[in-house]
Order: sequence, then structure tokens, then C-alpha cells
Amino acid sequence: MYRDRLITTEVQTKNAHRLKRLLLEFHDFRQLKANHPLQQDTVQLADWQAERLKATHQDLYQHPGYHTGLEFLLSDLYAPAGMTRRDDNVDRIFPKMVKWLPDHLLATFAGLVELNLVTQSLDLELAEWFHQNGRDTSSITTKDWCEGYRASGQLEIRKRQLELVSITGQQMDRYVRNRSLGWLLSMTRGAAERAELADLHGFIHRGYTAFRKMDKVDLLIARLISREQQVMENVLAGHPEPFSLSGDL
Repeated sequence: MYRDRLITTEVQTKNAHRLKRLLLEFHDFRQLKANHPLQQDTVQLADWQAERLKATHQDLYQHPGYHTGLEFLLSDLYAPAGMTRRDDNVDRIFPKMVKWLPDHLLATFAGLVELNLVTQSLDLELAEWFHQNGRDTSSITTKDWCEGYRASGQLEIRKRQLELVSITGQQMDRYVRNRSLGWLLSMTRGAAERAELADLHGFIHRGYTAFRKMDKVDLLIARLISREQQVMENVLAGHPEPFSLSGDL
């Protein structure tokens, strides 16, 4: 909807250029996915994977200090559907973002966009494998999922996905420690609603609240990444129980 606005906006810094490129790529991908015959299959896959992540990290998910943050990760950052309006609004206000936001925040936004793009692209590719091999995404098994995962051969992209989780998580944690951000979000809620940006404002506010409540985010992220790296190794090695991890993880 706002592709022309992205194209015509002039940018100066390296981070702004990266954000513009990623927003254009994500815009085109969202158009492709919206009209893809396997769009619903990607939703089912993403739902299954979200439940798998909750099960793998159940101790962290149930921890009162981490639950809100992990819920934000799964429902907002890893949202397979329902975020079209939010994403369109990012495209719509891109000219104002590059004009008013500090350059380091543009870098964080770029990381979040890339994380969404990588994650949803991998989901679509996996959905296509399920379809081509006669597997049903409405009744996904661990065996089928692992087979599709190995068949994709996207190891480097999956490593990049974990790297983006680590980088953006640490960046967001640093920003929410700034008390003025919470005050600013409270003060701008009404203006966001009048500008039809309530969904985008809500996304930012949920992220702020989730990370603000967490302690030792760096340790949480380190545990998440180390566990998911082990899961990746298990899947690639054909481990019979790839999501079962040792107690020290």
C-alpha cells in the first residue's frame, strides 16, 4: 500500500538505508504471502512452532520474571498473522522515522523487520515442503517437521535468525531502561489513536512493558539461544527426541 512512499523517501545513514531496504523486501514478501495458496498453512506451522518453543522453554515461560517478555516474543515478534495494519503503518510513517528517530533506533527497527522477514520466509518455505510432500499442516508431527527442516538446507539463515533474536533483544533491553521512553509512550497514546497508529503504538508499548519487567535479560537471551542451537544440532543429526535438552541448558 505504501511502497511508493518507501521508495521515494530519501535516507542518509547506513542504518536508514538498511531499514529502507528491509522494509521494501518485507512489503513485497507480505504481498506475496497474502495471496499465496499456502498462507493458512504458514499460520498453522507458526502456531505449532510457537507451542514447541513454549514447551522447550517451559521453565522460562512460567517464570514470573520472564513470562511477559517471552509472550511478547511469541505473539508480537513472531506473529504469523494479524499484524498487517501494524506493518502497513510502519511503511506509512517511514519518512518521519528517518527524520526524527535516533540512528541507533533505526538499527533496532531494521533488526526487528529482518527477524520478521527471515522467520516468515522460513515458515513459507516449510509450508511449501509440507505441501509438496503430502504432509498435513493441520496435524504436524515432530518427525515431519524435522524432516522438512533438514530438507530446506537453510542452516545459515536459521543461524542468522538466532543472531537477530540475540541482537534485537539486547538492544531493546537497553532502550527500555530509559525511563523517559515510558513517559513518552503514555503521553503519545492519544495522538497515536488520532493518527490511526494505535496498533503500532500498542506494539511498542507492549515491548516496553515486557522488557521493563524483566531482570537479567542478557542471561535469558543467552539461555534461549544456547537451547535453540542445541535443538538445531539435534534436528540436523536426526536425534529421536530433538527437543529434549539436558538439564544444564
